[in-house]
Amino acid sequence: MAGTTGIARLMDRAVLALIGPRMERNDARIRRTVAGKTVLMTGASFGQGEATARLLAAHGAIVVMVARSAERLDEVAAEITAAGGIAHACPLDLSDMPAIDAFAKELLRTHGPIDILVHNAGKSLRRSIYRSAERISDMDAMVGANFTGPMRLTLALLPSMKANGGGQIVNIATAGLWMTPAAPRWGFYLGCKGGFDIWLRSVGLEAKRDGIDVTTVYAGHIKSRMVATGWVSKSPGHTPTQAARVLAYAITRRPRVMAPRGTSLTHVLGVAFEGPMSVVLSLSDRRSGESAASEAAFQRAMAKQRDAAAAAPESVV
Repeated sequence: MAGTTGIARLMDRAVLALIGPRMERNDARIRRTVAGKTVLMTGASFGQGEATARLLAAHGAIVVMVARSAERLDEVAAEITAAGGIAHACPLDLSDMPAIDAFAKELLRTHGPIDILVHNAGKSLRRSIYRSAERISDMDAMVGANFTGPMRLTLALLPSMKANGGGQIVNIATAGLWMTPAAPRWGFYLGCKGGFDIWLRSVGLEAKRDGIDVTTVYAGHIKSRMVATGWVSKSPGHTPTQAARVLAYAITRRPRVMAPRGTSLTHVLGVAFEGPMSVVLSLSDRRSGESAASEAAFQRAMAKQRDAAAAAPESVV
């Protein structure tokens, strides 16, 4: 069993080395880049966000950690501090626009301008549009976490970055945006991620002259809680620790785009053959249906919705 596991790990490493994206393995370069710099990391309580916060703090960055889970943030920040780093836990719901404005104002007052802003937080959803029609809150959750929330946070911090002489914004997009223009059951996710991707790259064209670089990481499969079931979880992908090295490369080298090797060709083919690809995806969707995980999540969500409706006071006419 141990031998089989070892072979699987070697195969994973070989695939990752072949398709990338690249990882920063030079710790001295990381330290030179981030030591003394203030890094705001959203989605920092778990997965690659947590791993990246730990990595950058270990090399001298002052890490401001943002996520909804206050207790988990405090735990991670305490562990980073105990290890000799500097980390600040800041609970924030990116779907709460007034809370974002208040957070940004307090952040600038207490920490000053942010040097590096990493948009890592996100929410994934694979669900039939007809099911989402039964649960309109799907739309609100996806738009807030993946589009308007990150946009609002960027707008709140961008002027101070300009006044400070520059900085960097790193956005964790998805390689799925380059594989196909559209996909059944992924409309909310791809629509929001794609919308923010285009918006931020457009911002980058303006902000470049002010010394603000925008790097988009079209991430492949990351072995995290967000993708923890089905065949995807068994496919080769980065662990959170490896993914942190990918983000470290984005920060130390500041490329405009990072993506798994070969996805540029996939992107071109996806656009060129959008018609035939749409037919294939549509036929595949008819055969596949909802996954077991998606079905279970939907039933839990609907149960909560029914409970909330039952607990709400009746309106008086």
